[in-house]
Amino acid sequence: MTTLFEQWAGEPCINTYQLTANGSNRLYYRLEGATKKCIAAINDDVRENEAFFHFAKEMKARGINVPEVYAISEDRRTYLQQDLGNVSLYTYLDSRKSSNVDVTEPMRHYYMKAIDELIKIQKVCRDIDFSKAYPRPRFDRQALQWDLNYFKYYFLRLFHIPFDEELLERDYQVFIDYLLDDDCDFFMYRDFQSRNIMIVDEELYFIDFQGARMGAAEYDLASLLYSSKSDVPDDMRKELIEYYLKRRGEQDGEAFDAETFRSKFYGYLLARMMQAMGAYGYRGVIEKKEHFVKSIPYAVNNLRKVLATVKLPVELPHLTSVLKHITEMPEYSKNSDILTITIFSFSYRKSIPFDKSGNGGGYVFDCRSLPNPGLYDEYKQLNGRDQEVKDFFAQYPETDRYLGNIFALVDQSVDSYQERGYTRLMLNFGCTGGRHRSVYCAEQTAAHLREKYAGTLVVNIFHLEQAKF
Repeated sequence: MTTLFEQWAGEPCINTYQLTANGSNRLYYRLEGATKKCIAAINDDVRENEAFFHFAKEMKARGINVPEVYAISEDRRTYLQQDLGNVSLYTYLDSRKSSNVDVTEPMRHYYMKAIDELIKIQKVCRDIDFSKAYPRPRFDRQALQWDLNYFKYYFLRLFHIPFDEELLERDYQVFIDYLLDDDCDFFMYRDFQSRNIMIVDEELYFIDFQGARMGAAEYDLASLLYSSKSDVPDDMRKELIEYYLKRRGEQDGEAFDAETFRSKFYGYLLARMMQAMGAYGYRGVIEKKEHFVKSIPYAVNNLRKVLATVKLPVELPHLTSVLKHITEMPEYSKNSDILTITIFSFSYRKSIPFDKSGNGGGYVFDCRSLPNPGLYDEYKQLNGRDQEVKDFFAQYPETDRYLGNIFALVDQSVDSYQERGYTRLMLNFGCTGGRHRSVYCAEQTAAHLREKYAGTLVVNIFHLEQAKF
């Protein structure tokens, strides 16, 4: 990396700073010499790199503000690009919000500029050769299916949201048919959102377009306006959609059908939301990247608003039911005043449950020190909610001592959380199989809390292994 810098700059690299990559597996560094500086990227996915090199060259040739690629290593895994600084549209607005500065007018100003640039990109980049696009040249049926499955496997299944596979797949196909029944031959940036828009001397520059392909124009506008943590007010979103329609109409004249665009916009918005939620599940839960977990409540809130106001011209009964179920999950409840306690029983053969609220987790109690009814044939097919198993635990004084210690700890937290206005507490009970001891202790704790704090909190309980037998 530094050797490549010295070959390009003609001077030694003095300083090296690693940068945050957000959702990417690429590594980024700021490299500085005495007179020159750049951003170095390291990525072992050569096909993705080649897509970036190709689009950077073609977009720049068409007058789009993208970083210049300075140098590429022989193995195509490391490259140097123009340093556009540290101020993205997202960080610019977020820093002002954090300082209690009204961002209404700056937000409107920059989002309108972004929309003007988006329309330009969609227009002048439409004739680019997409054969080097990665992973597909077109956002077609296969690409949409991948995104919807991403949502199914890395959000619905990961967060134990019930669905019927056959009914969901049936709705998927109807949804895809609807989305693709339109002009899908535009330059689709794929991740056109505020974190990928840099502000340099009042000009907007665009990064992270390696996923670009040919697709629908609606998708990128949806990405920009409904990115989970961008926090664009609903009234301004409507205003900006109308601004896009007006500007497109001025440029395309009668060739632009504003009403069709408006209808398809909300369909692509739902598709984008589901893809993003799949990414939050994968990046947040599987890869343990906290930023993505914290984005989930924002995404669910956006989804709740869209479902309440949008009616698509196609029937998607099961998909709609699943999406509504997500918005009604207690972790993402609109009621922010009442403490919600979420209790899980689980098997240590699997993994400790993940905290979907974004708070980083709570108590984890190891129940394997208790007598195990699973060692006896008469209890093997039962679980911790059956009376015979409850009677088994009642024989052992250590069970009451164990639960008494747990109740004391949890009660202390509940009292403190309620006094301080906290709204989420997570309790996890684990044993070897997740069937007897953990289920019993979870149920007893839930009963204790419901009795002691009746009417002042909500208790939800989930038995992760129990659902399987």
